[in-house]
Amino acid sequence: MKELKDVMLAREAQSEIVIGNSALVRAMVEAGTRVVAAYPGSPTPEIAEAIKAIPRKERPFYFEFSTNEKVATELAFGASINGHLSTVFFKSVGLNVAADSFVQLSLMELTGGMVVVIGDDPGANSSQNEQDNRHYSQLSYIPMLEPATPQEVYRMYLEAVAISRREKMPIILRLTTHVCHAKERVSFGGWKPLEFDDKPRFSSENGPYVPITREVFPMKRRALNKWEKVREYASSSDLNRIEDNNNKKRGIITTGVPYLSLQDVLQDLDDDRQNKPDILKLGLVQPLDKKLILSFLKEHQEVKILEELDDVLELQIKSLAFDEKIETRILGKQGIEDWMGEYTPDKVARVLRRCWPDLLPKEETEERSLPISPRPPQMCPGCGHRSAFHPIKKALDKHDITVADIGCHTLGFLPPYEMGEVLLSMGHSTNTGAGLSLFNDERKVVAFLGDSTMFHAGLPGIVNAVFNDHNLTLILMENGTTAMTGHQDHPASGQNFNQKVEAIPVRQVLEGLGVKEIYETDTYAQDRLQEMVEQAVSSSGFNAVIARHPCMLKFTREQRRQGSYKDKKVKIDQEECVQIHECVSDFACPTFQLEEDGTVWVQDDLCIGDGSCLQTCPTRAIVFAEQGGGGDE
Repeated sequence: MKELKDVMLAREAQSEIVIGNSALVRAMVEAGTRVVAAYPGSPTPEIAEAIKAIPRKERPFYFEFSTNEKVATELAFGASINGHLSTVFFKSVGLNVAADSFVQLSLMELTGGMVVVIGDDPGANSSQNEQDNRHYSQLSYIPMLEPATPQEVYRMYLEAVAISRREKMPIILRLTTHVCHAKERVSFGGWKPLEFDDKPRFSSENGPYVPITREVFPMKRRALNKWEKVREYASSSDLNRIEDNNNKKRGIITTGVPYLSLQDVLQDLDDDRQNKPDILKLGLVQPLDKKLILSFLKEHQEVKILEELDDVLELQIKSLAFDEKIETRILGKQGIEDWMGEYTPDKVARVLRRCWPDLLPKEETEERSLPISPRPPQMCPGCGHRSAFHPIKKALDKHDITVADIGCHTLGFLPPYEMGEVLLSMGHSTNTGAGLSLFNDERKVVAFLGDSTMFHAGLPGIVNAVFNDHNLTLILMENGTTAMTGHQDHPASGQNFNQKVEAIPVRQVLEGLGVKEIYETDTYAQDRLQEMVEQAVSSSGFNAVIARHPCMLKFTREQRRQGSYKDKKVKIDQEECVQIHECVSDFACPTFQLEEDGTVWVQDDLCIGDGSCLQTCPTRAIVFAEQGGGGDE
């Protein structure tokens, strides 16, 4: 199998087994994309990994991780109106951050073309909700393509570029988690490096680019006309297609991953069963091809709308059928569960059985045994956040209020730490904590914030807390990276995606914003951190505690790559252990294993020997093992 770099830059046509995120990057290369911006967030980080596989000097486009999704969107917009084909990508809820500018894009003449790649997350595999961003397509009048496979990711990006350049409008390419990470053999076209004319091409004559009142209606009218042009184009393209199973009684309209699951469900039907339903698979999901849908409805007695998450297609199709006085029975969602989760084959089978009980065999009621016990998410061995939460909990009263934010430290909500009782979105913690502090003279308020999230969305809240003198403590959990999404760099890490840069120190940022009272320590210094938090929460007004320790997963990986990693372990001195179990019940590093008789031992495969746990044992029964040893005595 070829190296990823060779797949991305191959000159000749080829077919290679890749995931959807990698197929997207190859399409970017072939399309002549010139500028790409992003903010990391699952399920999209592997897009950047595929970009990183291309050496910077050979990369045919500029790429950066911007400080947040709004910035990334605006950068791509600026590049596009300067004549360069641009792309921006981020995860589902990232569109909320970008929305202020995103909803304006359709009003503008994007002379270079622009594709917005969104990684939606049905099932909330790595997100705080199941946000369905098809609504944003309708809200903003920006057409949306939805691939179902890595091959379609590749093909539909090229299609999106063609539409965008032709109409000078943005196009959304909506990926979902399984499409991003699905793997298949993808057929790519050839590619010849282009000679780019990078002469600045921005001209206000292509505008207007300032949507003041007198211009808004002409700009919106132009956007709606483009929207309808794309609808007309759908009728002549094969983005939408019908699979004719010669069944005039039943049809299904679907798209994306639900289409693949439907194929799995239907392929096992016996020949002697009734015919499989006809299928209309939509690739262009906004705007809808009215002519094709109306024709499909008229040809069937019953049509099932099979879509993940919200009833976006269902409402539009039912409205269309009502206007045209079509009597076809249209079956949509039939209960709350239909609105939730990924449409896996099992779920699609259940949905179809409810609407057409005779179509599929009865579901087996036999319970499947689960060979693996449920495993809760947890922080890695040696994680500095664990060493922070342990003393912070001791410093606070059990009635004090703690506010979580997005990041690895969100896991502090779980037992035994129970730090962070409310969570909304990235950067919210200082603002929500400020609200909780009002009319509150009895319970201290502590907000947590990661260093990456501080730069992403946390700065306005800090400014607001200083400006309005809110009474709370911010604990800034600094680990030097964007850990949860794959260790991407941020402004304080001293390096961006492309090169080393001067770091923007977190403490100096806080000082520059006017925070007067700042405490700072390594989280492994647990006693010192506890003292600092006690002092901070006893003060009035807004203050900050910087709880710093590098991400140990990233740190140990880098040491291994450099050949400097020392394999150390800890062990339990059983003669000193009196089975207080603070290491298990309070510190809760996953390396500690508890037996039924109360004995504690160390799982060597997990232990990284960082020693942060030694100070947590009241009897000092946790000690370093001798070189090559470990486990238990």
